[in-house]
Amino acid sequence: METKKNLKTCKNGHQFLKSSDCPTCPICEEERKPKDSFLSLLGAPARRALERENIKTLEDLAKWTEKEIINLHGMGPSTISKLKKALSEYHLSFKS
Repeated sequence: METKKNLKTCKNGHQFLKSSDCPTCPICEEERKPKDSFLSLLGAPARRALERENIKTLEDLAKWTEKEIINLHGMGPSTISKLKKALSEYHLSFKS
């Protein structure tokens, strides 16, 4: 069964197809995706979850426990492994 997609237009005038009520414009999300930080490794839901908590750097992230991060809406196991790898590359880790 194929899901019906609806044509939507965001506040910036981008048109896109969505099968859900989610108002997030994929074009705007791609434009605001960081190009050169660990946040660029993450999908939009996980990135937004960290941004909501004002986590902008790996040093910010290291102030949180793994459990606190996994409990944020938008986080999943694959994201946690990416975050652990990014932290370890800078000799950092989640707070104990």
